[in-house]
Amino acid sequence: MEKNKKQDLEKIKKMVDEVKIAMLCTGNNNQFRSRPMSTAQFDDNGDIWFFTNEYSGKADEIVENHQVCLAYSNPSKNTYISLTGTAEIVNDWIKIKELYNPAIKAWFPEGLDDPKLALLRVTPVEAEYWDSSSSKMVTLFGIAKAIIVGEKFDDGNHGKVQL
Repeated sequence: MEKNKKQDLEKIKKMVDEVKIAMLCTGNNNQFRSRPMSTAQFDDNGDIWFFTNEYSGKADEIVENHQVCLAYSNPSKNTYISLTGTAEIVNDWIKIKELYNPAIKAWFPEGLDDPKLALLRVTPVEAEYWDSSSSKMVTLFGIAKAIIVGEKFDDGNHGKVQL
């Protein structure tokens, strides 16, 4: 992996790891749906893993259309990430055991024995991020200054990354 791409991936991974919860958006027949998903892992290859119900509507939608969007938001740190990529349902017992933790039982009461338990792997193709990790006071001051001076507000670091 080239150096810049690796650095970009590390930056995105760090931001995702801080937020953990993504809104997963799927789309079929010109209809879009989003639902919160807890990130199980953002691996070194750039894949993002989630636990899911193999027989859910979301799984059906992904089988129909593999294109998804993940949105992560951390308003307290003024960081936001949007990732687009492809998704697939994965039934890899070794990977399930590797990522499994007791909190998963809240959604899958039978734990590792739950026949609906599967993984969702999202392979990002592109990421866009906004990172204005200044405090709220500094951000509000910057907005007020921009209004008074008549300049555009500099809202921090923004980038688009091809993964």
